[in-house]
This record gives sequence, C-alpha cells and structure tokens, in this order.
Amino acid sequence: MRNLYLSGTMKESMSPEFILQKYYGYSSFRAQQKEIVETVLSGRDTVVLMPTGGGKSVCFQIPAMMLEGTCIVVSPLISLMKDQVEALRSNGITAAYLNSSLSSSEQRHVEDAFYNGNLKLLYVSPEKLASDTFMNAISNINISMFAIDEAHCISSWGHDFRPEYTRLKLLKTKFPSTPVIALTATADKITRKDITEQLNLMEPASFIASFDRPNIFLEARPGQKKLEQIAAFIKERPNKAGIIYCLSRKNTEDVSEKLQSRGVKAMCYHAGMSDDMRAKVQEDFINDEILVVCATVAFGMGIDKSNVRWVIHHNLPQNIEGYYQEIGRAGRDGSLAETILFYSFRDVAVFRDIFKSNGGANLELKLSKLDRMQQYAEALSCRRRMLLNYFGEQMAEDCGACDVCKNPPQYFDGTVTAQKALSALMRLNQRVSANVLIDVLRGSGRKEIFERGYNKIKTYGAGREFGQREWQYFIQQLINLGVMEVAYEEYNFLKITEFGNDLLYGKKTLKLASLEKKLEREKEAKKATKQKTKKESIKDELFERLRVLRARLAKAKGVPPYIIFADTALHAMSEQKPTSDTELLQIPGMGERKLSLYGEDFKEEIKKYVLVKVKSGKQIKGATYMQTLEMYKQGLTVPMIATSRELSETTIYSHLSSLYVGGEDIDIFKFVSQSELDLVIDFAKKMEPPITLRPIFDAFEEKISYTKIKFALAYHQRG
Repeated sequence: MRNLYLSGTMKESMSPEFILQKYYGYSSFRAQQKEIVETVLSGRDTVVLMPTGGGKSVCFQIPAMMLEGTCIVVSPLISLMKDQVEALRSNGITAAYLNSSLSSSEQRHVEDAFYNGNLKLLYVSPEKLASDTFMNAISNINISMFAIDEAHCISSWGHDFRPEYTRLKLLKTKFPSTPVIALTATADKITRKDITEQLNLMEPASFIASFDRPNIFLEARPGQKKLEQIAAFIKERPNKAGIIYCLSRKNTEDVSEKLQSRGVKAMCYHAGMSDDMRAKVQEDFINDEILVVCATVAFGMGIDKSNVRWVIHHNLPQNIEGYYQEIGRAGRDGSLAETILFYSFRDVAVFRDIFKSNGGANLELKLSKLDRMQQYAEALSCRRRMLLNYFGEQMAEDCGACDVCKNPPQYFDGTVTAQKALSALMRLNQRVSANVLIDVLRGSGRKEIFERGYNKIKTYGAGREFGQREWQYFIQQLINLGVMEVAYEEYNFLKITEFGNDLLYGKKTLKLASLEKKLEREKEAKKATKQKTKKESIKDELFERLRVLRARLAKAKGVPPYIIFADTALHAMSEQKPTSDTELLQIPGMGERKLSLYGEDFKEEIKKYVLVKVKSGKQIKGATYMQTLEMYKQGLTVPMIATSRELSETTIYSHLSSLYVGGEDIDIFKFVSQSELDLVIDFAKKMEPPITLRPIFDAFEEKISYTKIKFALAYHQRG
C-alpha cells in the first residue's frame, strides 16, 4: 500500500503568514494572495483570475488548512491531481485524490481518511463530485470549502469548454452556505461573468491579478526554416526542459523525429497514442528523463512542472487565451523562461477553414479572437503591452523583455518597395498568394511561374535586391499596415486595399521596418548573451551540481525533481551558498519539512563545492568560512589560521562561532568554559530581543570577552 495521505493535525489558530513560511517556505504573500485568503476565510464565494504560475493554489490551500473540515478541490486531469497532491505532501500537508488511477483498496484507504476527517484537501474530478453517489456521501461530511480549478472550463465562451463542468452548478443548491472559490488563469470578461452564473455563486468577490509574467521573454518569428531554428535554440540550452506545441498529431511526430535525427532527445505526445505511451512520455518529462516534448495543445494541462524553461509554438494558436495559458507553463517557478511563436498566414487560413466547416453559434467570436492572435504575432511594438491590453490591463511603459523591445525596428522609406509589390500584384490580377507574389518579385525560375506566364509580366524580378525572408517580412508588414489584405475565402489570395491604391499611385508614402537591421541587432544580442562573466559561470556550475543532487533524491523518493525544489530555490542556493539550517531557511520554497528531509544533503553538496574551489585558489562567496573550517580540521590553532590567512584572530573566531551554529563539529569548550557559558546564557535569557554583545560584556564588568560571549550565544542558538 503506497502512502496516500500524511497523518497529522493542523492548528486552527495559525495565521496565514505562519503557514506560508512553515509549510511553503516563503516569507511573504504575492500580490492579492493574502486578500484572497482572507476573503475565503470569511466564507464568501470568490472568483480568482490569476496567471499560470501566479500562485493560485495557495489561495485555497492555506484557507483549507485553517478551516475545520476538508476542502474538496475539483481538478480536470488525473496527472494534475497527482502533481498537486505530491507537492502538498512534500510540504507536510494532509492531502489525497480520488480518481480511476487508484486500485479499489487504495480508494477505500483514501475514503476512510476523508470520512474520518484526516484530510485537509481532497482532489476529485468534476464527474466524481457531481455524481449522485458522491454528493450523497459528502452531505454529512464537514466540507470547509469547494475549490474549482480551471474554472473557465464551465463556460462555453471560454477556450476550453468541458460539458462535465456544467454539473457543478449543483454545489450551491446542495451546499448553500459552503464557500466556493473558482480559479482560472485565462478568462476574458464575458467568460468571467459566465463562470459566476454557471456556478450560481452568491455575490462573489472578484480578484483579477496582474497578468504580467515579467520572467517570460516573448518572441515571434516568421514561420520559415522552423526546424533548423528550433534545433539550434535547443542545443544552445542544454539540460533545460521545454515544450513544442504543434497544430496536429502528424506535426508532433514529424518535429520530434526530425529533432531526434539532429541529436535532440525529443518525444511526441498526442491523443492518437496509446494511454500507456502518453503516460510514459508525460512521466519521463515530469521526471526530467526527457527534456523536450512535441505535443498538441492538451499537453501540460495536467502537470505542475515548475522547471519548464522554454515553450515554442510551431504554429499560431487559435486565440490569445490559449496562447497565454500555454506559454504560462514555462517559468512557473519565477525563474527566467523563453517563448518563441512561429507564425505564417497558412496557420490563419487553416483555422479559418476549421472554424467555418464546424460552424456553430460562436463562429464570429472565434474568428475575431483569431484576428487578435494574428495581430499579436505580427506586432512591431511591445508584445507584452499588447498581450496585457487584451486582458484589460495597461502598462505605462514598454516591457524591455520581448523581441520587439530588445531589438526595436529600424525603419526606412519603403514606398518604392511597397509599390513594386503592389504593381506586381495588380498585374497578377490579385489572384495569387503571398508566396507566389514573392516568387514573381524575386524572378523565381520555378516551373509553376513559367507555366502560368508570370515570368512575362513587367514587374517579374523587380524585387531581386531582396531575399525570400526579407520579402516575407515586408509582405507581412504590408498586410498589417492595411496596404494589402488576405482574401481567406478566395484561396488566401492577396487583395489591394484603398490605402494600397493610394500608395501605388503616389498619393501616400510608407515606412517599413528593415529585416537586415533587425537580424544584425539580434545577432549582437545573442553574442552578448553568450559572453557570461566568471561569476555567472561559477553559479551555473554549482546549480548543475545541485540539479544532479535533486534528480538523485527525487528518484529515490519516487517524485518529480521539481517537487523536491524548484529551479528558483536551486538558483538561490547557488548564489547564496547556504551552509547552515538558518541560511537554508532563507531560501524561497524551503519550509521546515523540506529542511528536515533534504537540508543536510544540500548543505553537504554546497560545502563540498566550496571546498573544492578553495583548494583551487578560487575566491567565491562562502569560501572564507569553508577555508577556515578546513584549516581548523587540520589541527591549526586560531593564531596560526589568522596568520596564514592574513586575517585578524577576531575574524577567525567569528567564522568558527558561525560554523558551530551551522552545525559544524567545532569544540566550543576550547574557547569558553562551561561556567562562563552558563553565566552568559542565563543573562541572555532575561534580555529583550534583539540580544547584543555589549550589554552582556558590561554586565560582567568586561571579565568575559566578546569572543567568549559569541561562542556562548552560538551554543545557546544551536540548542
């Protein structure tokens, strides 16, 4: 029988801040989290809109620990339940899930724990919760609250509507006084309103957190030579996990196979695979056995993997909500993450055909959202501002963390360039696609061009001075600027607009962004990124050692590596190099349980690394203490260490007392007697914090030195 829940009781009197520090290892709440927690604790229904990685789970998990009874969490996917429950248990919180992955005996074990009041959180599917059997079973159980995760699934206006969610409207009928918190990462105004109505929420409090994820770099690229670009991108980021979202099952297979042929260990994931194969790919990805997954958009919904460092969209998503949710699967731990969106007009045409063939009442809405997605992909101004604006949030300044901000366009007078394209299009009777127009402008020798007689028009070859990629960049701008438009209903032929006619006949002028300058600046930025400082290289080296340790511990525990610690914690350790419990507790995500489970392993790894650097003559943070410790262990006296290191004896004594507090084997009674130690500790116990040395020194009329007082207080602190 595997351990399905952790026994233990929660003190009801603990404050939200105390629980946050003790169980999650964070000293303060993020924006709006505390207000949401307090609202839920007051018993009010609540709707929370918070981006992926923004900390939604804390908003219901902390109230669940403080309220009497069990919080029932509705989660749409088995793997998502498993991830969240494992994370809760690793923090020492009683939690379990009920779903089809459990055997009958395991299910009974969880149910017994639930019915006996031994769980603070129970995760179930919407079907399970809404079933008559389960509803009747819980009617006499003390339910503290209901948390509806991925709440946008209840709305037909949302991007991921699921009919099974609509049965959840029964909750407020069956449990009118039990608070409900509905949480989602992506929902526009109409979807948020629908969530409230569909769940029958009673005058809910509404919280809309900032959608800004400043740790995520946003980039869009033209959809040419995608595979070469993706392979190069991945190889420049070894040991970093990422997801490549593709439009179809076949795309996922093609991309993964071609990446494998280029030496990238990539696997595909889609609904056409067997359940066992899909489960294995997801499990291997979660456990860092494979680092690259090429998948359809459903992948990632069911995992809380915090160390995804990049997300690539091989094709344009159909709406901004879906795109934002998918890129949100990168950088959930707050560390830097990257995204690339590849875009082509063909993607837009494919979606338009799909929408129109499927029909439906929301056709115009879907087309409108697709248009906004296209505008985002084609933007020549700050992408983050445009993204946030979509969700009703304004930014006062450009973000500085997207491709447009990093490499702002340099414009040139593009009037003649545009006129060449317009003239060619006019002579082609506006009956060609963008690719054919570019072939004509470049004087292509393709068979199709000659068969159709396009080589005989006056403007054939008029744009030879620009390459294929440049013309694609220019045509895209001409469409964005309203010079041309795509007639999707006519095989994606290009048409000249009224503005285009004015431009063609010299009534207007136009500026275009230069691709050559853009590529030059991108190359310079890439070169600058590669030139790491020595300090950054050292930090990365220790991070890798800690990452390997994390993987080893995770394998032994049978949990994903990010459940042990997020990348954020490892980066903080590699930067700060903590070697004591006190220092480790300052690391974000280091709660008391994780300290007891993993603290010694990570302290030892950091100490070993620092000592290696000390012996090689490197001067890095944490090295001076380790160097003193190494010499002390060799039997050198304090005066000898001070002389050798050209430091004062007072400094060496300070090192040794700090090392003692950190748990090192220092014989403290070499420096202070038992009687002196007792005197100092007895006096210190009567002092109001903070305890300082001078009052103690004065109290004993300077007969006990500062050094002895330090060691006595160190002994007291270590306990």
